[in-house]
Amino acid sequence: MNDTPKDTPSDLNAAPDSLTRDDGATIAYHRTPGKAPGVVFMTGFKSDMMGGKALAVEALCKRLGHACLRFDYFGHGQSSGAFEDGTIGRWADDAVFAIDKLTEGPQVLVGSSMGGWIMLLAARARPNRVAGLIGIAAAPDFTEDLIPAALGEAEMAKLEAQGFIEIPNCYDDQEPYLIRKELLDEGRNNLLLRDTIPLDVPVRLIQGMRDEDVPWKTALAITDRVASGDVEVTFVKTGDHRLSEEHDIRRLERTLTALLAELS
Repeated sequence: MNDTPKDTPSDLNAAPDSLTRDDGATIAYHRTPGKAPGVVFMTGFKSDMMGGKALAVEALCKRLGHACLRFDYFGHGQSSGAFEDGTIGRWADDAVFAIDKLTEGPQVLVGSSMGGWIMLLAARARPNRVAGLIGIAAAPDFTEDLIPAALGEAEMAKLEAQGFIEIPNCYDDQEPYLIRKELLDEGRNNLLLRDTIPLDVPVRLIQGMRDEDVPWKTALAITDRVASGDVEVTFVKTGDHRLSEEHDIRRLERTLTALLAELS
């Protein structure tokens, strides 16, 4: 569920700003001023704000004159903390805190993979601040529905016994994912697909049908659960999980441009 860097903007090496939470943890971010609605990008599992989709969204916002925020959750990228100590609830709290402190007015939330889950949780927490949603291979409830199925009974038993497990990272052969039991246990407090998701804003979902991480039927489950009647799903027949090739980025840009124009 990784969002691998691709674009190389001229300010790639610019140091991020930092936002401090009440417990002393810091959230690294880049913020672009502009008109409303603003756009907030939410990254995937163990990804960061330097990924290709995040940078493409920021570049598009600059061209269109809209405000934009990209940031790293706790334990991700340039923010403080260890990734293994993070949970879905903690990362969702980071997103809400960033929206509260770093944005003004209505926002369009764009979430990639796990970021699609965080996006929905943040929108549920701040419904009056959210004007629209775009999910890219959105993966709500993946700690409950996807990880156990991918691991199998033997590996889940090992996870239960020792409290953690390492699984291969198909995006980085040198750095496996360390999954803690707490991630799955705490994730159950934030499940969304078991009930109606009370959001009444435009929702756009982009989903690859060759996604080996998030089944394409997840997009249909989100459509079924979200209360809004304005939900559009784009299925990409040959699309993988990352959806970060040049034609995928262009599709994302078209989707975001159209939604911003509609909301403006």
